[in-house]
Amino acid sequence: MRIASAGHAFFGATMIIVGILGLIKGDYTAVWQPVAKDVPASTLLIYLCAFISVASGLGLFWNRTASVAGRLLFGYLLFWLLVFGVPSLVRGLTVDAYWSLCKTGAILAAAWVLYVWFAANWDKEHLSFVTGNTGLRVARVFYGLAIIPFGVAHFQYLEHTASMVPDWLPAHLAWAYFTGATFIVAGMAILIGVCARLAAALSTLQMGIFFVLVWIPAMATHSLNKFQWGEVLVTWVLTSAGWVVADSYRNVPWLAGLRARLEAVEDDPL
Repeated sequence: MRIASAGHAFFGATMIIVGILGLIKGDYTAVWQPVAKDVPASTLLIYLCAFISVASGLGLFWNRTASVAGRLLFGYLLFWLLVFGVPSLVRGLTVDAYWSLCKTGAILAAAWVLYVWFAANWDKEHLSFVTGNTGLRVARVFYGLAIIPFGVAHFQYLEHTASMVPDWLPAHLAWAYFTGATFIVAGMAILIGVCARLAAALSTLQMGIFFVLVWIPAMATHSLNKFQWGEVLVTWVLTSAGWVVADSYRNVPWLAGLRARLEAVEDDPL
């Protein structure tokens, strides 16, 4: 068995669960939605999503299969992003379109990180631009770009976001503003490489706290509808994806980039 990090283990287990849910439901889970009803061979595609989720999740845990699993999941998520995510955004800048694109982008970033970690010699030789340091940097950029719209959505749907803040917390509107801003700032920090490790870790923590404070009490106190259950799953998956990306910075100082920029300002204050 091969465990590269806690985030790797959590993400692998999460993909297995996503696949099992897809097989049980015989439908796309919220991770793959939205998909148009008239997509050719939809039933086949549903079970392909489920199979790849389970197979790649399991494969990520074993030395002999980790590289293949990482390549498979990365390739399939990239295919999904290009075939279903980008065209929907081109057709119209709707919430469903950009939310789906960013959701897939964040998960793709995690799969890409794992592909870099577990890349076999063949991958390193023939796909060095994907599996090398450049690929890792691009994966992080994908994650940074993906979480910025998460924050923007908080401001677009401010009242709805505020309504989800637990009743025992004061100033619901202020929390909605704060959490939206933190996603945006974290995404920008990752893009420019200033305190990127801290930004990735805090964005992941924020999603995890949301799951604990909002969805766990909701599941315990009242019945959730289909959409809400989908949001529960998506929050879980995005938290696991963020954890993997955060783990990719484990050898990077928490405040990397900040000191250099401060020193540059001191040397040239104008």
